Amino acid sequence: MLRIAIIGAGAISRAHIEAYLAFSKRCTIVAIQDIYKDKAEKRIAEYQLPEATAYSDYKELLALDIDLISVCTPPYTHAELAVSFLKAGKHVLVEKPMASSLEECDAMNQAAEESGKLLSVVAQNRFRSPMMKLKAVLDSGLIGPVVHSQVDSFWWRGHCYYDLWWRGTWEMEGGGCTLNHAVHHIDALLWMMGRPAELQAFMSNTSHDNAEVEDLSIAMLKFASGSLGQITSSVVHHGEKQQLAFQGKNARISAPWELIASSSMENGFPTPNEALKAEIQACYDNLPEVVHEGHAGQIDNVLSAIESGSQLLIDGQSGRATLELIVGIYKSASTGNKVVFPLAADDPFYTRKGIQDNVPHFYEKKNSVENFQDKTITTGSSLT
Repeated sequence: MLRIAIIGAGAISRAHIEAYLAFSKRCTIVAIQDIYKDKAEKRIAEYQLPEATAYSDYKELLALDIDLISVCTPPYTHAELAVSFLKAGKHVLVEKPMASSLEECDAMNQAAEESGKLLSVVAQNRFRSPMMKLKAVLDSGLIGPVVHSQVDSFWWRGHCYYDLWWRGTWEMEGGGCTLNHAVHHIDALLWMMGRPAELQAFMSNTSHDNAEVEDLSIAMLKFASGSLGQITSSVVHHGEKQQLAFQGKNARISAPWELIASSSMENGFPTPNEALKAEIQACYDNLPEVVHEGHAGQIDNVLSAIESGSQLLIDGQSGRATLELIVGIYKSASTGNKVVFPLAADDPFYTRKGIQDNVPHFYEKKNSVENFQDKTITTGSSLT
């Protein structure tokens, strides 16, 4: 029976707690820590966790008999917490984004390697049937080489969203919608396409004058194959309609699932390729459904990796790759220059201080509240 601790008792902690409870025969939650201890106590009471104790200082947990830590705190704390617990001999699952800088990612991965413990970064959307199936169809080669990929990471957040004390600042949140919302889709894009060779990006703050960070960004990507891509990251899109689409030479597929296959008439104009469409659809339909979706799927994967040494689908290197692309977007949008990958350790945007010193501060954060009342939050995407 694996012993679990949750660090941070905010809204996202619910997704972790509920996922662990789905595997009650394999693990038990023994601790919840939050700087506001009453929030930790509230979570324990809410979920009736008889073996759990509330703590206000994470350092109290370092010497305890705990196997796996879920880090559910603001991004600027991730590196310190992950490194501390890895060095203390605990496995770590850290919420997205992995950290606030590539320097912090490298410190986390080094701690994992030296300790021999697992480090996984939350990317729960990979553990959804539409995404798993999309990846499998893409890998089948049926749509042909990808010539264009498109990420529409469209979210909507009200002005008061950035009143929460740590949000809307480069220092504590680490960025805006590109880092904290589009991270889901950027992870999926990299999983399916690999890292682009270069990019050009723009960003703005159009609707949230209580935040330093961007609420809208657009990046144009070029891959080594010559394929092009685009990523739009937003918290200003009403309806929050999202998609991840791939145009192949033979067909187009996307999540939410949509399939179009064309062939050429004698004059070069398109006509439906019904035979190929039927073949691709059959491939999609015959793929298995995911047993555990979202956070439960990822936590199942992490538990299995601890228990039996099976493959960890999303490790620290994967989390770093996602952050590298996001940092590249920030660098290009801040400097106006094209960015070529990989980003080196001497790059001004490699460190958290370097990012803070070089990005635009769109507005001064004037309002600050300690906590919001517990409300329903969006923890995934609509890519179903």
